[in-house]
Amino acid sequence: MTHPSHFIELFFAILALIGIWFSFSNFNSVKRLLIGRPMRTAELNAQHNKLIWYIALPILSADLYSSVAYGPEAGITELAKFGNEAKWYIFPITVSTVILLAILILSYIMGVLAYPNGGGAYAIAKDNFKQRWVSLIASSSLLVDYILTVAVSVSAAVQAIASAYPIVTRYETVLAVLCVFLLLLMNLRGLAESAKIFAWPTFGFMACMLILVFTGFFNETRHGFVQPSTPPFGTVPKGMTILLILKAFSSACSALTGIETISNAVPIFREPRPKNAIKTYIALGIITAITLLGFAYHLYVKGISPNPNNTMLSQLSEYYFGHGLMYQLIIWFTFIVLILAANSTFTGFSQLAAIVAVDGFLPRGLTNRGDRLGYSNGIIALAAIASLLIIAFQSQTNALIPLYAIGVFLSFTVAQFGLIKRWKREKGSGWKTKLAINTVGGIVTSVVAVIFAVTKFTSGAWIVLIVIPLFIFFSLTIHHHYQAVAAELKIDLKTLRPEKNRVVTIVLVSGIHRVVQNTLSFAISLSQANLLAVYVGFDDDSMKKMEAKWEEWGNPCRLVTLKSKYRSVLEPLSRLIKIIEEKEQFKAQIHIVIPQFVTNKWWHNLLHNQTALLLRLWLIRHKDVVITTVPYHLKK
Repeated sequence: MTHPSHFIELFFAILALIGIWFSFSNFNSVKRLLIGRPMRTAELNAQHNKLIWYIALPILSADLYSSVAYGPEAGITELAKFGNEAKWYIFPITVSTVILLAILILSYIMGVLAYPNGGGAYAIAKDNFKQRWVSLIASSSLLVDYILTVAVSVSAAVQAIASAYPIVTRYETVLAVLCVFLLLLMNLRGLAESAKIFAWPTFGFMACMLILVFTGFFNETRHGFVQPSTPPFGTVPKGMTILLILKAFSSACSALTGIETISNAVPIFREPRPKNAIKTYIALGIITAITLLGFAYHLYVKGISPNPNNTMLSQLSEYYFGHGLMYQLIIWFTFIVLILAANSTFTGFSQLAAIVAVDGFLPRGLTNRGDRLGYSNGIIALAAIASLLIIAFQSQTNALIPLYAIGVFLSFTVAQFGLIKRWKREKGSGWKTKLAINTVGGIVTSVVAVIFAVTKFTSGAWIVLIVIPLFIFFSLTIHHHYQAVAAELKIDLKTLRPEKNRVVTIVLVSGIHRVVQNTLSFAISLSQANLLAVYVGFDDDSMKKMEAKWEEWGNPCRLVTLKSKYRSVLEPLSRLIKIIEEKEQFKAQIHIVIPQFVTNKWWHNLLHNQTALLLRLWLIRHKDVVITTVPYHLKK
């Protein structure tokens, strides 16, 4: 078996090759090739065509519906050690999951009615809770879950291919990271916005799963609904506990992530938007329920066991169709739809991060739109973190599942209680019914979130339960910083005006050559008053030679020579700045002009020291110093 470190080495080797390629190429040309032409801001509103509900269904359901490929398997895997006697639990666990699905969909329909312009958990919490930390629970939980969605979906997609083609197994991690990289490029290009393109693969996967389910029922009408391979029903294996059953249920609930997508996307529907969004929710609920129940039932009838090298979906498809065309279609559509589920998350993550950043709880850089009008910084951050997770967990879905869905159920709970507050405050027609629905939803999602936390704590859930509070603390710290900066920068427009300051200009010179001549010409053009040229020498001879050459050059301005005892430019320069500042009668702002030549080829930089760069990094920390760099471009 290949050692995990080999995958990491290969990953970083690929990154290094990409980096070298970028260095040797014209960056803008490569960027245009990979990402495409820059788009005008005016094109932003023209991107989204309003969708009819049956087209929006496959587009918005990829995240939720794709989970049927691994949800039931994740549940029964928790009980695999009990053998055949525990296999029947897959059916009651799946039934419970479908009931929870119905409750969640009904609850989110209430959200669509309350927020017809779109409202996810963060928007609902922000609107209904004065305490900002409540909305931060929703945003932090969702952002963490988005990251895990990419890691889990891509890992499950690669495992589906590895089930059909075992040779792929040893390269799962590398292929998963490569898939994330391709998704990164797609989203930076803005292909995620061409939503209709992605409807057909999801339709194809739905068709394949329904064909699989109905083929199973046809098989059972011929060979019996109880077959020789069917495990005993209702037996309780020795050692089985309620906690283990709840743990299996919580793993199966990983099939319920992505429910919020439709609620967030109400604005993309055709009018009447709420009605079309509700139709989409109902259709998605029915199709998902039929698929989950049918798939789980056939897995039980055939007595299929979890296999780390062959997914249960692959095993069931192989039983009905062999390795023929239908089997290949199921495997490849499963791969594609799981990749699309991860793809839709890129948009959700970057948009939510941008919204939270606008409110001042995440770095403002997340609000920047890239060349293709997507929130490129958020997209890149998601790809990087998801790739690290895939490498850390070796692209194993069952290893990632314990971390998964805790965050989304926390956000579900926050959304439910936010809607409860809204119905109590706004009332309106039928508000008591709506209140009752969201109350039931809030209680159920709270219980499920607790089940997740308790049953999966030792399996890895503790990581998420630590990360989410840290994320909230991080968000609050950022907000405090932005508020402090705003308070410090605020001015009274009536009393505070720009004022003229005396400026001492210091030009750093290393000798007399074209770079210094170019820089000194710039400084003299600004003002010749209070202009100093400063030379730092390491011995007396070099200082005397510089003074002689300066005089020969015509003394263009006053020259100050400083001796450095420790071969450092920073120490004597620091002393000079301090002397100027300490002259009480001399109130002035210090302006330091640094010459820098720019090489013609990138590798020429390796042949020169980076004194100008180091000086800028050090001087910028000094509160009363203004720094100007004057470039001189070399031709050879």
